[in-house]
Amino acid sequence: ASRGLGVLTLLLDVAKGWCAVWLMGRFTAEDATWMSLAALAVLFGHAFPVFLRFQGGKAVASFIGAFLYLEPLPLFAVLLLFVAVVAATRFISLGSICAAGSFPFAVWLISHPPLAVLAAALVSGGFVVYRHRTNIERLRAGTESVFSFSKAGRK
Repeated sequence: ASRGLGVLTLLLDVAKGWCAVWLMGRFTAEDATWMSLAALAVLFGHAFPVFLRFQGGKAVASFIGAFLYLEPLPLFAVLLLFVAVVAATRFISLGSICAAGSFPFAVWLISHPPLAVLAAALVSGGFVVYRHRTNIERLRAGTESVFSFSKAGRK
């Protein structure tokens, strides 16, 4: 697949997460519980799509989109962590794991949200880390691919 299609897919998955939470907010007068449930639904729907025999992605982009609407400041904080980890290690998966795992703490520390939002952040962050379990195995084995802008720099 081309790099352009990859970027387009990323943007559409982020938009899917954002739209799911935004639409739920429109229909429920911004009810935190319903919007949190929409965030969880879009993540689980991305990871287990019916039309792909329940074989989906790791839900990172949908996670970003959902919480870009629901909790933008904590999301920005963990995206900075993601960038720092990837810059230091060149492992995108490790950056994703660190960002997702720290997200519930960032939400709690930065925004003190309703319990439903905090619970959704905890479940979502844990779920994204769980979806990376094969990456964790490869990181431990030293076989995980490293990030590079050039094809020659990839492991």
